[in-house]
Order: sequence, then C-alpha cells, then structure tokens
Amino acid sequence: MYELSEIYVYPVKSLGGIKLDSAEVQLRGLKFDRRWMIVDQHNNFLTQRRLPEMALIDSRINDNKIILSHKKKKLSGFTFEFGEHSGKQTNVRIFDNIAPAHFVSAEADKWLTEALGIKCRLVFMTDSDIRPVNKKYAKKNESVSFADGFPYLLIGQASMDLLNSKLSGRMSAKRFRPNFVFTGGEPHDEDNWSEISIGKVRFDVVKPCSRCVITTVNQETGEKGKEPLFTLSTYRKINNKVLFGQNMIAITTGTIYTGEKIEIINVKK
Repeated sequence: MYELSEIYVYPVKSLGGIKLDSAEVQLRGLKFDRRWMIVDQHNNFLTQRRLPEMALIDSRINDNKIILSHKKKKLSGFTFEFGEHSGKQTNVRIFDNIAPAHFVSAEADKWLTEALGIKCRLVFMTDSDIRPVNKKYAKKNESVSFADGFPYLLIGQASMDLLNSKLSGRMSAKRFRPNFVFTGGEPHDEDNWSEISIGKVRFDVVKPCSRCVITTVNQETGEKGKEPLFTLSTYRKINNKVLFGQNMIAITTGTIYTGEKIEIINVKK
C-alpha cells in the first residue's frame, strides 16, 4: 500500500519550501508553487545552483500572502500578496526556455537584493502567462509554473531510505525539493509507474528527474557539499545523468491530503 506522507510547495523558485497537510492541485502545479521567481539584471533565472544561500530565505503562506524571512541576516520579513504585480510584463529565461512574467514591485526587488547581496528582481507568473510543458512529454498542451520543467515531482520514502543506507549521515527528502513524498513499496517503485491517483486526483508520470547540484545544498544552512550526488552516481547514473524521483503532470484537479492512498492505474510497458 502506498500513502502520501508529505506535501511541499515552493512559492518562490529556489527559496525555502513549505510543508503542508493539504494542497490544491492545479494544472500548472500546486497552488502557490513556483509562481514567483528571482531574476538577475539580464532577466536570467537565479537558483541555488548559482546562489546556494537562497536556501536561507524562508517562505510562509498566510491566507493569500507570502511572507519571506532570512534565517541569518537581521532583515524584517517581507510580505506580498498572490497576484500582486506592477503591471509591467517582461520575458525571463529559464535554461533555454523564454517565458512571460510580470515584475512584482521595487520593494520586493530591494528586499531580495539586500538578502542575497546581488542585484535582482522578483517576477510573478499570472494566470495569463503561459509556459508550455515540453511537447515531447505534454499530453494536452499543459503549462508549467517556474519549476524547472514539469508541474510535479514525486519521491518515494523507500528510495530515500535506500540512499540513506549508503550515506554516512541521514538526509531528508527536502534535499530533492519534491512536491510529494510517499511511503510504502520498494525503493524506486515510482520508476515503473505511468499513471497514478492520489486521493481523487490523477497524474501522468512522464519522466525520471535528472538531478543537479542543488541536491548538494543543505537546505537549513545553505552550505554545499558532495552528497548525495556522489553516492547516487554509483547506482542511479543512466546515460550520464543521475536520476532520482519522477516528474508528473496532473490529469485532473482537486485537493489532496497527507495520509491519502496512492493507487497505481497504469505501469510503464
């Protein structure tokens, strides 16, 4: 039996995540998930790959408000509302992908510039800003938020337990910044699934997730090391990519809750 054990959202891409007991599944991702992103002066996306200290900025949700705070710097918290933006549209770059976005505010830019020590700006993806999922994997021209490529990421706790058995110290699934963690089954059972339901909501399991150096950043301290990529490369490296977790696209929408059963509808052939 498989059971949803953890739910996470990351309102601002590459900043601290938020653990939830329930969440609203939307087609481009969980409600609030990666609808904001920080960009440099050239509108290129910023993540922990370049600035591991981004992990030190925490996020909280209070009604429709997002509250940012810094774990170490003595900065007052910064609050902004969902949907708040300056009205000025721009184009931003995420890897080789160009996507439309809206600048939030000069106040947000000032707070983040001070927090990160680099000139940067905050952008928001409105409901009319469309960023298509890679056509190779899309089923019905789905859109995605500012996530790297797909609306959802699923990881099995059994997969984490196997990894931890090979590490010198225990590591949380938070290192991999998943949306969903589940219990039950054998390590990497998720690799074999093609369609599942969580509660009453259905998902297509479309692609293994290739992992990058963000997994080596301690999400509590912002410090970078060698693990878990070094160990994963010894048993999860395929075609020169380290694979861990599965990317998903929502087929239906609705609210899901921790503790709900995961049903396997179809497996890969």
